[in-house]
Amino acid sequence: MARRVEKTDQQWRKQLTAEQYRVTREKGTERPFTGNHQVTDEHGIYHCICCDAPLFENEHKFDAGCGWPSFDRPFGKGRVEEHQDDSHGMRRTEVVCSNCGAHLGHVFPDGPPQTTGQRYCINDVALNFHRGE
Repeated sequence: MARRVEKTDQQWRKQLTAEQYRVTREKGTERPFTGNHQVTDEHGIYHCICCDAPLFENEHKFDAGCGWPSFDRPFGKGRVEEHQDDSHGMRRTEVVCSNCGAHLGHVFPDGPPQTTGQRYCINDVALNFHRGE
């Protein structure tokens, strides 16, 4: 799939904080329990910090106890892409923004069984919450 947002490394570095750049452009992971996005009943949409694409709804967020924001599904079809990730001696499924290719986190099959059974474990610094959307 062709990306709609393409920027140079220098442009990304200028736009993002050092931690946002490390996580989203270099496939890093923030430390657990360091983010600001707590589970609330507030209505809103989480957007990609890099390109502002809507990615996840607050209504589908849950407390997985893992230290990162967790969702049981993306905002809609085609919002994220999933790729096999064999780094760090593990086989995982990486989640990236379909619009700009930003690394968001990983998805695991241990989410709420009463919904999708999926846990999209997403780095807090990769998201920007838009209240009331």
